Amino acid sequence: MGKVSVAEIKELMKSTGVGMMDCKKALEANDGDMDKAIEFLREKGLATQAKKSGRAAAEGVVAAVVEGNTGVLLEVNTETDFAANTDDIRNFVANVAATIIKTNPADVEALKNEQLVNGTGTVGEALTELAGMKIRENIVIRRFVRMEGTLASYIHNGGSIGVLVRLDTDLSGDAVTAVGKDVAMQSAALNAPYLNREQVPAEVIENEKKIMLAQMAEDPKMASKPEQVRVKIVEGKVGKYYSENCLLEQAFVKDDKLTVKGYVDAEAKKLGGTISVVDVVRYERGEGIEKKEDNLADEIAKMIK
Repeated sequence: MGKVSVAEIKELMKSTGVGMMDCKKALEANDGDMDKAIEFLREKGLATQAKKSGRAAAEGVVAAVVEGNTGVLLEVNTETDFAANTDDIRNFVANVAATIIKTNPADVEALKNEQLVNGTGTVGEALTELAGMKIRENIVIRRFVRMEGTLASYIHNGGSIGVLVRLDTDLSGDAVTAVGKDVAMQSAALNAPYLNREQVPAEVIENEKKIMLAQMAEDPKMASKPEQVRVKIVEGKVGKYYSENCLLEQAFVKDDKLTVKGYVDAEAKKLGGTISVVDVVRYERGEGIEKKEDNLADEIAKMIK
């Protein structure tokens, strides 16, 4: 068992929600391997499925803009919430989104070389001026996605979460947009990692089965059951995994008697056509970005000395 670092313990705590000392033991038992430590905690029943984004956060704005059949989801980060809520930042984000829609850049670096819509220079030049002369904070255009087709979007809490949805449909109009927005709101609220079960890698399901069997082995009541019975129980639990982790199979938040797909199909039938959800992208402001947590670091350092 090798010694593990404060940073490793912090990362595992954020990923699993498990306490400090249990995370330390898990890492030590697995020679610092983060993935194995997560599985170790799950097998002990201490952690549920690890959160992809963790608890880390950064300030800024997530924006979703749809113009006709083109839309963009964009995240711009700032150092403080105060800066994120200024008109200068909000206007800059709106103009950058308009630039992405107009120019369709390949990535963030290409975007910086584009002429800023409603600006006098490039996006990169405007960013430098805004950060250095007006806001006086580090400002980062972190990521964006641009889509074309029948689109709907949703922004939560002024830009903390944004979702962009693309539909395949033979219908049009506000009623179709409303269906797409409901799907976007579902994604914002429950953050399913997959759109449907076809997107779930086979190895993920096999790993879930392994973890479920290990959890049963830790439960005296379940451990006493024959192996074939435990395997059958696990097979039944896989369906629950899909219903929790696949957006279209989740219970619809506005009517939990329906799945999300069931809701979409029902609305399409009412409108006399078909609607399929083919793409969903969800951004949560600051997900995965480390912020300074000096007090927590000090506390962990004392614990592992």
